[in-house]
Amino acid sequence: MLSGEKSDTQSALIKVAVIVPLAALVAAVPFAWGWGLGWVDIGLAAFFYTLTCLGVTVGFHRYFTHGAFRARRGLRVVLAVVGSMAVQGPVIGWVADHRRHHAYADREGDPHSPWWFGTTPVALVKGFWHAHMGWMFDRAQTNAQRFAPDLLADRDIRRVDRLFPLLTAVTLLAPAVLGGLITMSWWGAVTAFFWASLVRVALLHHVTWSVNSICHMIGDRPFEARDKSANFWPLAIASMGESWHNSHHADPTCARHGVRRGQIDISARIIRIFEMLGWVSKVRWPKPERLARRLKTNEHTADGSVSRTEIERELTRHPEDRWSGDDSRLGQE
Repeated sequence: MLSGEKSDTQSALIKVAVIVPLAALVAAVPFAWGWGLGWVDIGLAAFFYTLTCLGVTVGFHRYFTHGAFRARRGLRVVLAVVGSMAVQGPVIGWVADHRRHHAYADREGDPHSPWWFGTTPVALVKGFWHAHMGWMFDRAQTNAQRFAPDLLADRDIRRVDRLFPLLTAVTLLAPAVLGGLITMSWWGAVTAFFWASLVRVALLHHVTWSVNSICHMIGDRPFEARDKSANFWPLAIASMGESWHNSHHADPTCARHGVRRGQIDISARIIRIFEMLGWVSKVRWPKPERLARRLKTNEHTADGSVSRTEIERELTRHPEDRWSGDDSRLGQE
């Protein structure tokens, strides 16, 4: 399951990649008051946040980790590149960690379960910290040969994996260069670097990590799963649909996590666009009969607000919003 320990250099770089953007995020409020926040900064931050977030959600997670669809070679490389630009680690290590998480979700072996320390208030605080970001400071590293052999065998992905330091430099410097060119000033480059590089990276870090922490502690659990994953609607937009986490753990290889009507899942919409353009195929869309098998048998969901019958009725009421597709990977995690 593990393959030795991270080197001192790796551990130091992880700390820098986590702590420096976090420091910028903490400083953002007083800096906004003192420096101001321009529309160029906002536009660049929004663009790079959206691009890199989708690289993680559509690329690293739904495609590389779970194989929710098949992608053409060019798109596969692009997804690996823009996902790497989120500064959450090289693609192969990210995927290996996440596959290990699903293999041992909320049990011994899960790299970032918030339930490691128990259920007392103190234990839950420790568990939240561990699941959110503390686990990244552990020296042990996941065995990629065991959990991501397919990516290790892919020449394109190995190359992108090795280019992670360069892609990190690109994702940090590109907003500064664009900000300087758009405003024709050095100050525009500085503010763009702060907001669209450091703060943007930090925001995406903590949205992604909140899926590991908050979405295994708080929320609705309408579907049967082997863990404590939960749907947490407040993060749906910022996470591009990743916070429908109970739905995801109930059916990990499904391309759409927001399976009920009204559950916003931007990542699924992007995959749908890719499918319409012919860039992806064999997309595994949700099917009502498959989802119904995973619904809890009790009369109500965790918050007591929606009955099983109502959910089943909702899942079959809107076939045009269902996008049924390939079911060949049912049950694989």
